[in-house]
Amino acid sequence: MQSKVSYFWNEPTASTKYQTGVSIHGHTNHSRESLSFLLVLAKHHTLPRMILRSYEKHMSGVSPMKLDVIAAYWTPPLNPRLAYELEVRQIQEKLGLQPIVSLSDHDNIEAPLLLRLVPEYKDAVISTEWTVPYGELAFHLGIHNLPASAASSWMCAMQEYTAAPSPKRLSEILRELHNLDDVLIVFNHPLWNLYGADPSHFRYLVTDFLGRHSAFIHAFELNGLRTWKENQQVAELAYKWNQLVISGGDRHGCEPNANVNLTNARNFAEFVHEIRVRRVSHIMMMPQYADPFAARCFQTFLDVIRHNSEMPIGAQNWDDRTFHPDPTGTPQPISSLWSAPPKFLQMLFSTAAMFENGAAYRFWLSLGRKQITLRILGDGEIGI
Repeated sequence: MQSKVSYFWNEPTASTKYQTGVSIHGHTNHSRESLSFLLVLAKHHTLPRMILRSYEKHMSGVSPMKLDVIAAYWTPPLNPRLAYELEVRQIQEKLGLQPIVSLSDHDNIEAPLLLRLVPEYKDAVISTEWTVPYGELAFHLGIHNLPASAASSWMCAMQEYTAAPSPKRLSEILRELHNLDDVLIVFNHPLWNLYGADPSHFRYLVTDFLGRHSAFIHAFELNGLRTWKENQQVAELAYKWNQLVISGGDRHGCEPNANVNLTNARNFAEFVHEIRVRRVSHIMMMPQYADPFAARCFQTFLDVIRHNSEMPIGAQNWDDRTFHPDPTGTPQPISSLWSAPPKFLQMLFSTAAMFENGAAYRFWLSLGRKQITLRILGDGEIGI
């Protein structure tokens, strides 16, 4: 078993002995991204509190509905074709390789099924990021390359478990998926304490989950949108559980995935065989991963709020892509609930856009890249 990580800024030619770049775990506008994180942030930070208060005050003047952050959600700014082609371009132009792309939205397979309606994408990989309730938390599993003839049935099984969790049923589903030779099961960002649980309890649940199900998991993800420190810890966890590490960009904005797998596989099924049977993985960290983590999160935020003329009418503005239940409980774009966004949000978003185009932001990127490059090189590559 061998896991290897290369860094584009240090080894730009590491891809030359490979034929294919594999990009997995990217999101499209078919992902429903919960706004509940604002409640967690609002407990500790002023700005999220101000955003929530501004929204509530604005809505109180135009609607009798109260803000329901738990039920509200936003969707990423790219549709399936734009997201797919973004990943293809990076692999072709930066690495000079043939691309394989697996988009995996939260708990649905709408994006790959829509792509398959386009002749040139008729073989798009059918994948999802499954939200798996476990105890009082949930873990995310990348389920890649579902068989087309049974993909909808598998989604129903996963959704039924998510709605009514059962330890026995979870083991059954994972075992049955594992028995499909061409399916890849990846533990996505396994050490991201997404729900803010007590750290020791979170670690206990991770250990318990792996103790019961690690035999059905084929790799742990080094996540392109998590910090290097966390990814180092994931590599150590993988070593402990005798697991490979694999790439997973987790792209939600317009920046292509910050890592890809290098391989000589000609299709996704051959790549799965490489991971599951040959047990080898070579990850290339792309240049954007060396940018400061906070700056990359800020860039994703800008991608989410900016106007996107490539999207169809009704999905071009951020409030077209953010949803809240109407009085009947049906999610509606919040743009339909007001004539204009709250002035506070308009001012905040305009200020953020101005900062993006300023010299201070460019200096921040440059300084951060030098620092993180030295730190990564000091740690060396991960060889397991």
